[in-house]
Amino acid sequence: MKPAPLLLAGAAWLLPAAAFAHPHIFAEARLEVVAGEDGTVSEMRNVWRFDEMFSSSVVLDFDKNGNLQLDPDELAEVGQTVLESLEEFSYYTTVSEDGKDVKVTKPSAINVDFKDGQLLMFFSLKPAQAMPLKGKLTFGVYDPTMYASMDFPTDESMVVIGDKFASCKHQVVRPDPDEVLAQNEGTLTDAFWNDPTGTDMSKLFATRLEVTC
Repeated sequence: MKPAPLLLAGAAWLLPAAAFAHPHIFAEARLEVVAGEDGTVSEMRNVWRFDEMFSSSVVLDFDKNGNLQLDPDELAEVGQTVLESLEEFSYYTTVSEDGKDVKVTKPSAINVDFKDGQLLMFFSLKPAQAMPLKGKLTFGVYDPTMYASMDFPTDESMVVIGDKFASCKHQVVRPDPDEVLAQNEGTLTDAFWNDPTGTDMSKLFATRLEVTC
């Protein structure tokens, strides 16, 4: 079995397909979208706090000296592992500009901490291209393989930061699963249930931040 954080990369082949009908990793997330003085999106700050079960499994995998905790060098190794394994998934972060996808750059580092029995990750992403504050901008964080559930507990968990957002409107959108299923009934196939890595339908269910300028 690969180290636990590699499961974050959607290593669906490690377990039977039937096991992937629901998430196995749970995290509370926070997203801060920051505007620069030049009137563009300068960065997207992410904070993830993982459930105690998954956090414990990470300790078991990375506690090399057996002291039942993660020392600074071990935390750094966790961060480096996730930094490499989540690159192909854009670090679960999706960004669009007037409906067109915007790529994000690789963060310089993923900082990791362990407090009160839970693993925390902090990192910042930047749009790969200039993203002016105009039109409709959408930001979301979700796992396309559905192995990890990224939950934003309150609307205050997705925020905009910076004076340049003053002329923009923003709202947190939480899609109703029943409505999503009803609206997309014609496109749902067995592949969605049995091979979630082959579809992108989970995007329709994900909480997102919509900004209109």
